[in-house]
Amino acid sequence: MKFPIISDALRLERLQPPISSKDKVGMVLDTDTYNEIDDQFALVHALLSPEQLDVQAVYAAPFHNKRSTGPGDGMEKSYEEILRLLDRLDVSPEGFALRGSTGFLQDWDHPHRSEAALDLVERAMATDAPLYVVAIGAITNVASAILIEPGIIERIVVVWLGGHARHWPHTREFNLGQDIQSARLVFDCGVPLVRIPCLGVASHLLTTLPEIERYVQGRGAIGDYLAEIFKGYHTDHYARSKVIWDVAAIAYLLDADWVPADLVHSPIVTDQATWSFDPSRHLIRCARSVDRDAIFGDLFTKLERQA
Repeated sequence: MKFPIISDALRLERLQPPISSKDKVGMVLDTDTYNEIDDQFALVHALLSPEQLDVQAVYAAPFHNKRSTGPGDGMEKSYEEILRLLDRLDVSPEGFALRGSTGFLQDWDHPHRSEAALDLVERAMATDAPLYVVAIGAITNVASAILIEPGIIERIVVVWLGGHARHWPHTREFNLGQDIQSARLVFDCGVPLVRIPCLGVASHLLTTLPEIERYVQGRGAIGDYLAEIFKGYHTDHYARSKVIWDVAAIAYLLDADWVPADLVHSPIVTDQATWSFDPSRHLIRCARSVDRDAIFGDLFTKLERQA
């Protein structure tokens, strides 16, 4: 598979933080929404930020864990969860919420031609401004779209919460580990990429039940739903915090100072699920920390305003 070659100058331009004082950021969100409870917070944060973000579509991503019988079932449950969230936000799903892949990528010769992947191709090819593709699950839909039309790498910037920090002893992380083929494609193809590591970076985005009850519960139907799923995640909340790390990907687009990130060489994922580094590879941007208080403060404020 041959991919377009992006010049270093264009890549550096695309890897600059996107927010300006006058322009909204055009984006789509790719999410395994039912896998956990943090995707829901991220989707809500994005949709409650219309002055800054132009959310054009939401894609259901596959996942497989104890909450699904397989990747296809996980995708369908994620799609249904997206509909529940949109209903509580009074947002129509028509042409906006789309189903993604029913399986993970087995090789680079057989992309999954899902509604989500085809929609991403169409949207990316129809715009001159870069479309931000925010992915907070297995990156199958995005990789499939690139394989269907490699030219989209010249028109998109991928912001992916996947893998652990560069210094972590392994990168056996859920989003990356479910679909190694898709992860390798995104790291190798040259697409402008902002990576937000999980353990070691986004893992600082912790909150607690008392905080959720004080600042989320009672903030309209959507606040009550977020509080409900947070409470249901554990039976015992005593001295327990919960990571809501998917909101980091949205926070990067809202204010890059909340998610400072460095230019680094695109890593290689080894067969042992560790990082390998080669200074001859192209540059990506990789987050090194998050401003936990600023991010949750912004989300809580927007929930209160819409209630």
